[in-house]
Order: sequence, then C-alpha cells, then structure tokens
Amino acid sequence: MKTSKILLPLATLVAAGAIAVGSGATFTSTSSNTISSVTSGKLEQTNSKDEAAIFNASDIKPGDAVTGSLTITNSGTLPADFSLTETDAVNGFGDKLTMVVTKTGTTTPVYTGTFDKLAKTGLGEVAPNAANEYTFTVSLDKTAGDTLQGQTASAAFTWDSVQKNAG
Repeated sequence: MKTSKILLPLATLVAAGAIAVGSGATFTSTSSNTISSVTSGKLEQTNSKDEAAIFNASDIKPGDAVTGSLTITNSGTLPADFSLTETDAVNGFGDKLTMVVTKTGTTTPVYTGTFDKLAKTGLGEVAPNAANEYTFTVSLDKTAGDTLQGQTASAAFTWDSVQKNAG
C-alpha cells in the first residue's frame, strides 16, 4: 500500500511531463530584411565650353583686355574638390600679359598673375549638381612696347575634380 501511495503521484507527474513535452506548445518568433544593396556614387563634371576656347582676341593692343567665361558643374552624385590648371601655355608677351580668374559672385580672384603662370589652383568643394561660373580677364599692359608687336599667347585649361574622402 505504501508503494501505491508513492507510485500514483509519481505516475501523475510523469504523465503531466509527457503531455507538456509532447504537446509541442513552444513560442517562436521570426524577422527578416529585404535584399540589401550598395551602389557607388559618380564623379562627373560638365564644362559649358568643353573642347572650346574660353576667350579669343586678335589685334590686341596695349591697354586692351579680353574676357571670357564658362560654367563648371558637378554633375555627379558625390561632393568633390575642384581645381584649375593652365597647360600648354605659350606667352610671347612676358609679364606684360596678365590674367585674372574670378568665380562669379565673389570678389577675390582664384588667380591673378602672368598669363602663362597659372599652376594647379584649388577651387574648393563643389556639391553634387552645383554649378560655378568663372570669368577670365586677360590684359595687355598699357606700357607694352613696340617689341611686343605681332606676338602671340595661348593656353589650354584643365578642370579636375577629386571626390571628397569618406567619413
């Protein structure tokens, strides 16, 4: 009788455990993400006078000035540092031919000096889709003498952009 008193509660516990384990009553949870992707930005610029002269002057005389302008646009999707470099420069006028390059809307020139001496000049950061207009003014000094008659000067210009560093 003593055995049945112990076995009956023990059997009840075993049966209850089997029912709990065998019922499959467990909680679950699931979450998911859509497809993750990465797309690179684009570094691109537009030059309103691409492959064309910014200015041309013929029959310039002492005291004359010629101007030309163009617009450089960061047409890419990344902010970039822009710069301007004068290349392939020839100047038969020496220091009597000067050039001033000014960003429209500012009073401080980005370059002032002799026509053929513009080295790489930083123009600062340009945001995506931002456009900047630059005016070039080339002047022949009013003291230019007879020895400069028939001289020529020419130059090409390169606009560079370099993406801003991440972070």
